[in-house]
Amino acid sequence: MKKKIYGIHDDNTLRQFDNCLQTGQVAGGVLCADGHYGYSQPVGGVIVYDGQISPSGVGYDIACGNKAVRTNLTWNEIEKDLPRLMDEIATMISFGIGRKNNERVDDAMFDDPDWLVYKEIGQQEHDKLKKLAKDQLGTVGAGNHFVDLLVEQETGAVWVANHFGSRGFGHKTASGFLNLANGRGFSDRAPGESMEQAPTLIDLNSELGDLYYRAMELSGKFAYAGRNYVIDKVLSILGATSEFEVHNHHNYAWKEKHAGKDYVVVRKGATPSAPGQMGFIGGSMGDISVIVRGKDNEANADSFYSTVHGAGRIMSRTQAAGKMNWKTKKRRGGEISQEQMDKAIRDYGVELRGGGTDESPFVYRKLQDVLDAHDETIDVLHVLKPVGVCMAGANEYDPYKD
Repeated sequence: MKKKIYGIHDDNTLRQFDNCLQTGQVAGGVLCADGHYGYSQPVGGVIVYDGQISPSGVGYDIACGNKAVRTNLTWNEIEKDLPRLMDEIATMISFGIGRKNNERVDDAMFDDPDWLVYKEIGQQEHDKLKKLAKDQLGTVGAGNHFVDLLVEQETGAVWVANHFGSRGFGHKTASGFLNLANGRGFSDRAPGESMEQAPTLIDLNSELGDLYYRAMELSGKFAYAGRNYVIDKVLSILGATSEFEVHNHHNYAWKEKHAGKDYVVVRKGATPSAPGQMGFIGGSMGDISVIVRGKDNEANADSFYSTVHGAGRIMSRTQAAGKMNWKTKKRRGGEISQEQMDKAIRDYGVELRGGGTDESPFVYRKLQDVLDAHDETIDVLHVLKPVGVCMAGANEYDPYKD
């Protein structure tokens, strides 16, 4: 079994990674340098299965990922207008939990034949989930999900990037298949599960495995459509066009060939980095982001062509922002004050809309540190500095476990 660990990790993360390696038909795994404790499988963890798939490994935010585009604009063309542009982004795009889009978005994915998966489960489930998907396509969500304006350090080119996944549709899909895999009904209320939940595994060639894989792919198409919509909306606000695009999932399971054999590679918070493949990796709101490309070498092959998806959290939301009051959905206390965060963002030169102390720069590693740990496997092509960051409201509750 191939096992690769990048960077330094706490005991909980390492134990969780080892638990995953010891459960099921595992061919190997990677723990990336941005790794941290997650639900069932660590975020930043990659587990490679022979003939199995893990819906708990993919997680609740199926197909969470990033899209980044380089526009035809330069920083000096938007600098004076930045506050107004960020106000428009915050107004025109829907951020937050349970939000519906301000305008109905039609997309070809709603005619995809894989919607039949949900009809096989039940007409009622199909109708509810399709309505939810139509309501939420093009909304961003909360937590660490964002829309950023960035400037390339060398050229001054303006980039637009976003980060979110399949929203409530993906969450309910994940919950439903975890229920089915554990002998419950799709829409049953699942019992409370701890972060220590053992990986849930399904044989890929079983009927349930086929249904889950098709539903996961549909969630991926939904996430791609949503990120495309949001990027197009921001380009319209900027009056810009796209000159170059990078688009990746990082919570997903891929059928891949490694060392001549077919496997299922489950990446939770890990970016695919096959030779020549490009990816966007975002830092915190007070740090750089980058465009990377996978190297064609043995080190990258030994990492199952996987790399980081971000800087990696080093402080929990509760530690940073305080304990959540479940009635008010607000947090009290915490180690990071609003004044500390405001100063850090102001000093870094970012125009911020939304966000909270639980997403402040203090809760993340420095992106360059995690990139350095993977320098054998990826090339950094473009270094981008955020100038505008838009997120859901400060400390808004996020139910996702990944």
